[in-house]
Amino acid sequence: MTEPGRSVLAGGSVEPVRLTTIAREWGRIGCIGFGGPPAHIALLRRLCVTERGWMTPIEFEDGIAATNLLPGPASTQLAIFCAWRLRGRLGAIVGGVFFIVPGLVLVLALSALFLSKHPPHWVVGAAGGAGAAVAAVALNAAMGLMPSSWARIGARRAGHTRWVLYAIAGGAAAATIGPFLVIVLFSCGVAEVVVRELRKKPPTALPGIAVFPLVAAVASVGGIGAVVWEAFKVGALSYGGGFVIVPLMQTDAVHTFHWMTNAQFLNAVALGQITPGPVVQTIAVVGYAAAKLRGGLIAAAVAFLPSFCFVLLGGPHFGRLRANGGVQAFLSGAGPAAIGAIAGAAIPLGLALAHLWQVGVLAAALVWLVALRRNVVVGLLAAAAVGIVVSFAGLPVGS
Repeated sequence: MTEPGRSVLAGGSVEPVRLTTIAREWGRIGCIGFGGPPAHIALLRRLCVTERGWMTPIEFEDGIAATNLLPGPASTQLAIFCAWRLRGRLGAIVGGVFFIVPGLVLVLALSALFLSKHPPHWVVGAAGGAGAAVAAVALNAAMGLMPSSWARIGARRAGHTRWVLYAIAGGAAAATIGPFLVIVLFSCGVAEVVVRELRKKPPTALPGIAVFPLVAAVASVGGIGAVVWEAFKVGALSYGGGFVIVPLMQTDAVHTFHWMTNAQFLNAVALGQITPGPVVQTIAVVGYAAAKLRGGLIAAAVAFLPSFCFVLLGGPHFGRLRANGGVQAFLSGAGPAAIGAIAGAAIPLGLALAHLWQVGVLAAALVWLVALRRNVVVGLLAAAAVGIVVSFAGLPVGS
């Protein structure tokens, strides 16, 4: 790789990229990046590799591989990493902020509308329609992650058996014991490390995995402290993207702290999907429900801070991270569990539906997203449109 803070031009020369250029281009992607991580990766590749030649294809692919090893929102970390490659730490901060802020502003504005005490009837209908499709979005996300995770575990039958067991464990945890999902994900990762180490000469310690203490429950005081903990789980403890912690957030936001109803939580997940930028913005809606604008901003800041830290502190070591057998083994176990958790999240999300017409919307969304594998944003907008029609038809749309 070239030295961080420099870009490679077609002729082989090297020159710094202006911070204003990074702000403009990363902000543009943050504004038009509808469709989640696949769209973000495609836009970043087109900008950095194809159009500007700032990075070589190999450098970009290495960035994807390295950020996929990290917990938290991978596409956000990739955006920060690419900006770091071009202009060092300051570039990473500028690029990351301008990538995140457009979607955050829109999410908070929509939160104020959807979570107001008396939103317009058609807004409630739109929210109910989009929320009804969220369970199908979860299944769609899980299916999209399966092929690469299945390949990572290896070709042996025993590896495939473990993959299935890890996925079942994650799915069962998401559907039944949401608050303890993070522990299940971590345990599956450690289990895979142990299995692989037992094939070798038994070591005195497990290499490459720093076992950190896990907090099993949120502090009972609630308030901003609970919002911070929720956001931290999203940004630093979730493998496989924001959908992994949906059941955990749902338990805390709806049942433990009563920040929002089940219907409002479904709306929060839908807003994170239909707005541009990272889908992890869902946590900003939860924060807004807990403490209005202050809660939304704090939740977003805490959720995205780990991504900046991972890249700023770990960027120079990404090559060694990818080559570390312990890390690879951990992710081979935690990854299937995360996929199972994403799929398992569809159960509590589906059970949260309050009206019969929403079941019909969910069925249609399953066909569109799971059977036909079509665009998520289009599916959610269509579901919202159905909800608006239902509201004008006089059918019940509230929670």
